[in-house]
Amino acid sequence: MPEILTPRLQYGATAARPGWRQLPQAVRGLVERRLGGAVRAEESAGGGFTSGYAAVVRGAGRSLFVKAVEVRSNAVVADCYRREAVINEALPPAVPAPRIRWTDECEGWLVLAFDAVEGGRMPAAPWRTDELDAALAAYAVTAEALAVPSGGLEHVGLRPVGDGGDFDTWRTLASGRTAAPGPAPSLFGWVPSGTLDALAELESGWRQAVAGTAVLHHDLRQDNVLLDAHGSAWICDWNWACLGASWFDLVLLLASAYADGHDATALFRAHPTARGVDDGRLDAALAALSGFFLASGDHPPADWSPYIRQHQTWCGEVTLRWLAERRGWQL
Repeated sequence: MPEILTPRLQYGATAARPGWRQLPQAVRGLVERRLGGAVRAEESAGGGFTSGYAAVVRGAGRSLFVKAVEVRSNAVVADCYRREAVINEALPPAVPAPRIRWTDECEGWLVLAFDAVEGGRMPAAPWRTDELDAALAAYAVTAEALAVPSGGLEHVGLRPVGDGGDFDTWRTLASGRTAAPGPAPSLFGWVPSGTLDALAELESGWRQAVAGTAVLHHDLRQDNVLLDAHGSAWICDWNWACLGASWFDLVLLLASAYADGHDATALFRAHPTARGVDDGRLDAALAALSGFFLASGDHPPADWSPYIRQHQTWCGEVTLRWLAERRGWQL
């Protein structure tokens, strides 16, 4: 198992969310009407990095996973929820994702309701082999269903991966320039300077490496996977979907497996989405992601999410150490 300097988060306890009784009465009444009467709300989900309400709510013969956020004070989160609703509704039936059942707005709050995954829980950390296999199998089905955008997804305005900007952290550092608003030199003190040029060169090829027309989840983290009572995996939180090469989604998921001592490269090679992907393309993706996450983690603390910077730094270190092992670098 690789030595990771950044502490790993407990991903079941990264969000500070309101409980059911902390929601406005009007919002609770809306959910009760939708479910046909009195409801029983489970404990708020501890995972994720937003402050919106998120919990299973059980009514007369039906259970839903409800998300709710006050729009004015959480405009970014509300926009993400709206985007998630549109994309989820357009997903092909074969995609193993909890389906959205309705959206509504009530006294300044946006409320979404999805099918509840019965017995749903996040995979264990460290990854168990059977649970990792279930997640990889679910993504194989997902990637096959999304290899070509459905008619519905064509109309939601999906953009190519990276369309909003470049991954250029290593090239910036190698050139001697300072990225804005950082990274601070101390963050990369454990990265030998002799690797910077190699990292920059790999990073320069990331866009061509991951180009494609398949629909990507684009945030396939361990805590965006739920396992049901039968051990099958479901992929949640579709607000960041974009277009690219299907295998790109695997990289972040398998980085967490690498941190837990699994042979991430072998698992990548064995996955249907990675057929024909050469070492250079995978390494370009790892270089790009490692620089992006390390630089993002060095931003000032985010008042909307107390754990996001630690998560980003951990992801950056893990992807970089996976790349270093593949390249024979000593970090």
